[in-house]
Amino acid sequence: MASSTLTAPKRTTGGRSSIGLKFLMAASGLLFVLYVLLHMYGNLKVLAGEEAFNDYAHHLRTLGEPMLPYSGFLWAFRLLLIVALVTHVYAALTLWSRARSARTTRYQVKKAVTASFASRWMRWGGVALLLFIIFHLLHFTLLKPDLSDRFTAEEIKASPYDMVVGSFENPLLVLLYTLAMIALGLHLMHGVWSAAQTLGATGTPAKARLWQTVGKIIAAVVVVGFLIPPFAILLNIVGK
Repeated sequence: MASSTLTAPKRTTGGRSSIGLKFLMAASGLLFVLYVLLHMYGNLKVLAGEEAFNDYAHHLRTLGEPMLPYSGFLWAFRLLLIVALVTHVYAALTLWSRARSARTTRYQVKKAVTASFASRWMRWGGVALLLFIIFHLLHFTLLKPDLSDRFTAEEIKASPYDMVVGSFENPLLVLLYTLAMIALGLHLMHGVWSAAQTLGATGTPAKARLWQTVGKIIAAVVVVGFLIPPFAILLNIVGK
């Protein structure tokens, strides 16, 4: 009796903790879905031309003025995204580690046979996306494309449009970007449904199918929306 009394609270606490981590993953994941859709919209401004895209980039930096300093809103939002990213990665790795530790050898064999492609992709695809995010941030900060043969340093600094166009004139970068967007689409397709399930929105088969459809639609829109600008630049439909 004493043994069972001691072990029961541990299982309950662990279960509650795991549920909390799943809610953190769902909430931070939905924030990233919103950010991705807004970022995609901003990228599509490239199709409207240099002035429209640069005006959009400038507007983001002046958003909230005079209550906020120049670029204040952007830095606040970046900080929020960093916190959300750390939370998302921490929750995912912790849940992954707990799931692996809880399996017996027999269960591991069964899991290897029955695990869906989507659930496996959420793990390894998430790692790939994290690496791409790091590269993507470095690319537009420390690893900027060399445009010195066409523009002065002042012109490059003043024109986000030239930076984007100069980047996607590189076929290898477009290929890497394409692979990353496909990975993002697969992650979103399963992630949106998983977040909805965690938040209790898939209580019936009809609702579950609805959110699976929503996940697929969002994934398709994001992939196509993000890939239009780089391919338009690569094919000289957009740019100088």
